[in-house]
Amino acid sequence: MTATTDGSTGAVTPRAASATGTTDTTPAAIGAPDAAARAIRRSTEFLLSRQDAQGWWKGDLATNVTMDAEDLLLRQFLGVQDETTNRAAGLFIRGEQRADGTWASFHGGPGELSVTIEAYVALRLAGDAPDEPHMARASAWIREQGGVASARVFTRIWLALFGWWKWDDLPELPPELLYFPKWFPLNIYDFGCWARQTIVPLTIVSAKRPVRPAPFPLDELHADPRFPNPTKPLAPVASWDGVFQRLDKALHLYHKIAPRGVRRAAMNSAARWIIERQENDGCWGGIQPPAVYSVIALHLLGYDLDHPVLKAGLESLDRFAVWREDGARMIEACQSPVWDTCLATIALADAGVPADHPQLVKAADWMLGEQIVRPGDWSVRRPGLTPGGWAFEFHNDNYPDIDDTAEVVLALRRVEHPDRARMEHAIARGVRWNLGMQSKNGAWAAFDVDNTSPFPNRLPFCDFGEVIDPPSADVTAHVVEMAAYEGLADDPRTRRGVEWLLAEQEAFGGWFGRWGVNYVYGTGSVLPALTAVGMPGSHPAIRRAVAWLESVQNDDGGWGEDLRSYREERWIGHGASTASQTAWALIGLLAAGERDSTAVERGVRWLARTQRDDGSWDEPYFTGTGFPWDFSINYHLYRQVFPLTALGRYVNGEPFAGVSGKGS
Repeated sequence: MTATTDGSTGAVTPRAASATGTTDTTPAAIGAPDAAARAIRRSTEFLLSRQDAQGWWKGDLATNVTMDAEDLLLRQFLGVQDETTNRAAGLFIRGEQRADGTWASFHGGPGELSVTIEAYVALRLAGDAPDEPHMARASAWIREQGGVASARVFTRIWLALFGWWKWDDLPELPPELLYFPKWFPLNIYDFGCWARQTIVPLTIVSAKRPVRPAPFPLDELHADPRFPNPTKPLAPVASWDGVFQRLDKALHLYHKIAPRGVRRAAMNSAARWIIERQENDGCWGGIQPPAVYSVIALHLLGYDLDHPVLKAGLESLDRFAVWREDGARMIEACQSPVWDTCLATIALADAGVPADHPQLVKAADWMLGEQIVRPGDWSVRRPGLTPGGWAFEFHNDNYPDIDDTAEVVLALRRVEHPDRARMEHAIARGVRWNLGMQSKNGAWAAFDVDNTSPFPNRLPFCDFGEVIDPPSADVTAHVVEMAAYEGLADDPRTRRGVEWLLAEQEAFGGWFGRWGVNYVYGTGSVLPALTAVGMPGSHPAIRRAVAWLESVQNDDGGWGEDLRSYREERWIGHGASTASQTAWALIGLLAAGERDSTAVERGVRWLARTQRDDGSWDEPYFTGTGFPWDFSINYHLYRQVFPLTALGRYVNGEPFAGVSGKGS
């Protein structure tokens, strides 16, 4: 198919299929290239229309209702609840309940106990009576699952704040943890940055053990109304579980005898640590959970709600709220403007939008302004490295991430910015920072270097998901791809990354997806990286990956993978077809040279066929990953940017063809 560029929008549009007569232009009736070009035009117009005037894109970031429930619990704890918020939050939480009375942690998933407990309590705060049918179904299911005693630690911490659970029956987390030197096991820098930001304020909460008057009892959520502490047998003393269980018992004893001066000093040190990391917008790390616990911790230390730190913190939490047309209020766990903007820029450029298009230039300008040029927590392990990364959120200077930085560089390379010197300086600084964050095994993690200690995950307290940040295939692949396009395909650091990726390939041919669901994401990320460094499509690793992707294509032509693939092998590569996952598979296959394959044609037709009239795609399924299985994300912009990227590469070819970075 021949395509032309419409200079007014930058969209690729197919030439007329016929000079005379009536032509059926439905995706099923025309060839795959024509169907793809038609979808590109509509998708490009849709995406360009969604750009903010400042140059960024941001889709809603949906998780599960614990964000909404904990927001109401925080307001209850601080005494700042209001009827409008209660009603709007209740409307959203109620709307997410399933027919069996439960709430799931992702669309289509099974009922989840802790999520259901927190949602139930939030609806009680919103005014729902326990004998209403939807509430009775929920409480009955909770009791069947073992009640509050079987919930995760974080859920029971929230209940302990109101006396619905006993602090003595929670794992201990002393603030003296901050005194551990950086080389000592279980120092705070052994935790991933998201866990670190949450744990430090929780050490204050754990030390203070506050109890505010409960607005109602919760007897109906206990399997035994006497609230028994479930007695679990200790693991053998020679096992790591046994060691950490006994350590927790010792810490409970220390809580009773801790010298007051030492404890007070430790809490003050924790408070200073928290305040030093508050961002300019009042938030912490750009994510909701650390902000919530930081506000509680500082309030317990005597900071009143009008104090500038707390006032800014509470205002920042309000910015996580998404108000819907029906009056419901959803809380985002975080916001993703940098990530969304670089992905949108890549998608539009690969779809044929001119590199000097005003909206791409504006996007590049905004991204350049978001580069972080001061040290953060990452510099604990890399003290001599010059800053230069990008974060995920609007404001998060303490925690730039390697994945965003790689993709921002790839996006900036697609734009002809009028200030070339500024662009080159920013890219060089970002590349230097990213390569400097390589872990000793040759791979890259999301935020830190060598954050691989086996101990944090062993703590009884840490049952809420991944608490360390080891290197992953998807992040490593993005860095390798970036390095290749910067002319560094043969750089020893890049080659070590490639070697690590090849060693990490699963026997069936795919790669694990840490930050996206799951092997489809990992494989769709790695294949473009391998070919970018010059690996031929005939390489055995690439052929195995291609064969696997083709083997898991759905009968309808799309690809999908359920979040349960993180726990159950039978779900690997299997699930309802989604726009984002179909695009990931296509991106991988196209990089491997499979443009003319039947699998690619079927995938392209699926995307063209399922596109909505406004140029967008619908995707209720969660394809993003916070913590594998434990915390899942529906990035609302994924369904738009990745299909456009895949279709653009199908029509226009692979980006950066022939760049000097591609090695032999």
